[in-house]
Amino acid sequence: MKHRLAALVAAGSCVLGAQAYAHHSFKATYIEDKAVTIEGELVQVLFRNPHSFVYVTVKEKDGSMVRYAVEWGGATQLGGQAVTRETLKLGDYVVIRGNPGSNPSDHRIRMISLRRPSDGFGWGMRPGEVFD
Repeated sequence: MKHRLAALVAAGSCVLGAQAYAHHSFKATYIEDKAVTIEGELVQVLFRNPHSFVYVTVKEKDGSMVRYAVEWGGATQLGGQAVTRETLKLGDYVVIRGNPGSNPSDHRIRMISLRRPSDGFGWGMRPGEVFD
């Protein structure tokens, strides 16, 4: 009986560990060795854990307007970097650099850095960094 219980606990730990790893596997969702830049109007902010999202309406090269979902850090992590619910406002014009989603039709990006040109606010930017 003790051996069965130990085996069951071990199996459960493996399954839960695999699920936790899969949840945090950005490689399955994003192309991590590629970066793209989008710019447009901020239309929604979800400031939460474990991941925050910002949604940006972007004018594509063909003139169409597309809404992008941009995955960001969690609220707790961002709060430690002086980013709060009030940092970004709907209507802000933002420039975002990030890893594109592996399915282009999803219009998803994993944020690397963000810049708000109106006041120079930046997140994730290295000193002297300039976007294309």
